[in-house]
Amino acid sequence: MSSIKRRLPMLLLMATGLAAAPATAERPNVVILLADDLGWQDIGCYGGPVKTPTLDALASQGARFTDFYSGCAVCSPSRATLMTGRHHIRAGVYSWIHDPSQRSHLLEREVTVAEVLHDAGYATAHFGKWHLGLPTKDRDKPTPDQHGFDYWFATWNNAEPSHRNPSNFIRNGKPVGPLQGYSCQLVVDEAIRWLDARQDRESPFFLNVWFHEPHAPIAAPETLVKEYGGPKDKGAVYSGTIDNTDRAIARLLDKLRELDGTPAGQAPQNTILVYASDNGSYRDDRTGGLRGRKGWNWEGGIRVPGIFVWPDHIRPQVVSEPAGLVDVLPTLCGLLELKPPRRHLDGSDLAPLLTPSSQPFRRHQPLFWHLQKSRPIVAMRDGDYSLVAEPDYELSTDNMFREDWIPTIKAGGYRNFQLFNLRADPQQTTDLAGREPERVAKMRKQLEAINASVMAEGHDWHLKP
Repeated sequence: MSSIKRRLPMLLLMATGLAAAPATAERPNVVILLADDLGWQDIGCYGGPVKTPTLDALASQGARFTDFYSGCAVCSPSRATLMTGRHHIRAGVYSWIHDPSQRSHLLEREVTVAEVLHDAGYATAHFGKWHLGLPTKDRDKPTPDQHGFDYWFATWNNAEPSHRNPSNFIRNGKPVGPLQGYSCQLVVDEAIRWLDARQDRESPFFLNVWFHEPHAPIAAPETLVKEYGGPKDKGAVYSGTIDNTDRAIARLLDKLRELDGTPAGQAPQNTILVYASDNGSYRDDRTGGLRGRKGWNWEGGIRVPGIFVWPDHIRPQVVSEPAGLVDVLPTLCGLLELKPPRRHLDGSDLAPLLTPSSQPFRRHQPLFWHLQKSRPIVAMRDGDYSLVAEPDYELSTDNMFREDWIPTIKAGGYRNFQLFNLRADPQQTTDLAGREPERVAKMRKQLEAINASVMAEGHDWHLKP
């Protein structure tokens, strides 16, 4: 938690929703595993071509969602949504963040999952890609410790020069320098070292493990790449990075099993595990035939794997109810019986779906996406139906996000609404808007209400502080 938030009196913590139930020895550990640019149909348990026995075994012991969604079709905003349970524009993140040229970052006023867990007595650590803003020599931005993490080992964006022998990791604010090995394995190495070095073995811990793979520039061991093709085959290297990540996750699970005495082959008994990707793949052949890819608000850009595991609590099952990264924070609060932050959450608590519960699951608000350069620019899913639209305004042709676009984005509206039944037509080939005008009108009203709420909270970075 930030030094400022740690000095807040308990009364103020309660007012902001940070105060939660006291930590207990029975509380499980929490581990979030996030891939980078992994497609909906990349890994084995989703019918993908990559050998992922570790993830497949986890999926068989927990809840695997068929219709799980990222927080956005690109990196930074999706991560902001995961961290806060709120639409990323509310949290200050409109698009992917380029620290040297943008003031944008995850707003320090936001309450993150790390802060919620830290306040409940968890030791918290982040490992891997961050991409929610880091300081530069010209720009002062919050670091992960100001968002709830006791310890952090991160890169601002991608592993550089590639996944192999990266040189741009930062540990608790200090550059690490060149490292030997592959990013996914180095990230797990650091997590294991942190677990071994902990002084407090009584408190539960939260590990936020955000891999770089398979985001470009890619690299993987040749012994793995050859399982999928030749060394110059980009698809084979892409698959090799995912295979390598599955092996890294296996090593982390071995350590978690060792800590709580779980037998080999079983999911760690005392750990809630969440696995997903920040957005869809940039490869058209890895979206399972879904329309679009990374950067687009079609299904191929936002639908990703989603797995939740907690032995003896989360029922092994395949879940077809639509859900997403926006639901992770409220769901962890539900599973752990913690009070969620006292602010508008766009996500819903999935605990009634995951556990034997007498309470029915109710989504209080449809899933909603916005990305200013995507076409469609907005998408909303309510039950089986998806509504998408284009903007009624134009932005300049710059590819990188410009903060002076924000007033136009906040005031803009939408046109050319299209409707799809995703249960019958997941590839979004047949626009039903002309056949179902009443449904379009109802969903458009919902979409515009959510949009107005999101934009009202959106921070305008191009204004002076």
